[in-house]
Amino acid sequence: MRASIQPVSERKLKNHTSFTQSLRHSLTMAYRGLLKIRRTPEQLFDVTLQPIIFTLMFTYIFGGAISGDVASYLPVIIPGILVQTVITTSIVTGVQLREDMDKGVFDRFKSLPIARIAPLAGALLADTIRYTIATTLTFTMGYIMGYRPEGGLEHVALAAIIVILCSWAISWIFAFFGVIARTASSVQGISMLVLFPLTFLSNAFVPVDTMPNWLQWFVKINPISHLVTAVRNLANSGTVGWDLAISLIGAAVIVAIFAPLTVSAYMRRT
Repeated sequence: MRASIQPVSERKLKNHTSFTQSLRHSLTMAYRGLLKIRRTPEQLFDVTLQPIIFTLMFTYIFGGAISGDVASYLPVIIPGILVQTVITTSIVTGVQLREDMDKGVFDRFKSLPIARIAPLAGALLADTIRYTIATTLTFTMGYIMGYRPEGGLEHVALAAIIVILCSWAISWIFAFFGVIARTASSVQGISMLVLFPLTFLSNAFVPVDTMPNWLQWFVKINPISHLVTAVRNLANSGTVGWDLAISLIGAAVIVAIFAPLTVSAYMRRT
């Protein structure tokens, strides 16, 4: 009986060691992604300039028309700009993944004694830094312009974490596109085609009741609208509602579907 138990224990130890090594290799690949950003800082233009430009542009263009003045529009637009900017940033995950595969970087990784999943997992982990930068800059720009979230610092921090988490989940979709697409430009084109209608046909910039009736039904079921509402409730009033639960459930569903698809496609391609 003791002999029959031993192989099971050895398999458990081996699996634990394999998981630990995969995690360590993934963190190393994530560090590689951060080094790429440090050596080519222009990669951060989208998460540094975009939040500033979009916040200034949308606030001063639509503020008076929608809310009467800029100060009244800030609690509406800052959460919307935050979600739109950070989610759009997740497209870069798929684009850079495709570029690395085209350049043969992943062929080099195959010859190294590392877990095969590490380059993919590391890229996804490294991009959370991009989301954090975009989130911080958006809230900072809002504060400079006069935005004072009444929910308090703890709820603002929670809202930021929710946006980063949901963006990371959505990045699995674009990572899947990056693995299966033929070129980086096609990844960006497909991703923008999917994401732009979702972000602009939402409640991120204007109230839903100002839209045509035939469009309101889509905006109300749009997952981006639920995420924007969840962020607004947290930041502006410190309240938690169904929109937050829907956003988290949606993020979990996306990961449950696209993580296995991406990993499977990645293993076949590499």
